[in-house]
Amino acid sequence: MKQAIIFIVIIAAVVLGLFFLPQKPVENMPLAATSFEECAAQGNAVMESYPRQCIDATGNHFVEDVTTEWEATYTNASEDLIRNVSVQAGDSITSPLIITGEARGTWFFEASFPVTIVDWDGKIIAQVPAQANGEWMTEDFVPFTATLEFNTPAGPGGPINRGAIILKNDNPSGLPERDRALEIPVVFK
Repeated sequence: MKQAIIFIVIIAAVVLGLFFLPQKPVENMPLAATSFEECAAQGNAVMESYPRQCIDATGNHFVEDVTTEWEATYTNASEDLIRNVSVQAGDSITSPLIITGEARGTWFFEASFPVTIVDWDGKIIAQVPAQANGEWMTEDFVPFTATLEFNTPAGPGGPINRGAIILKNDNPSGLPERDRALEIPVVFK
């Protein structure tokens, strides 16, 4: 009987000891992230893939959201000089690509201006002159058309699917202060 009481006291002491042992503070426990940005901000390793990836301390996996609000970039230009372009920022494009729009007659020289497609690294993959579809010797808007044929660019590990279309005024003076351009970011299908 004495041994049974000692055994019960030992069991009770062990149970109470486990209950009253110091607990690991909550602030030292790993935090679960809810987004890629949180995961990276917590100091977790970020895989430099495209898109980047992060795994938090609790094992949750996040992929960086690379979709952004893309905007066309006007360099020394505006919608007052070139407008109604058929390709919009963020559009997916394939070859052959037909681009239409309107540009002021001053954008042209000899009824044309250069249109270029570049890959993610700025390498030219296609370039053609856009042709005026009407009288270009005016300051009014003139419709234009350009048809570009290209191969989808490839990079390390497969195609890199981003690039840009650049519509540049034809500047026969060669003076940089007279250069004008519209750059439209695109995605290759």
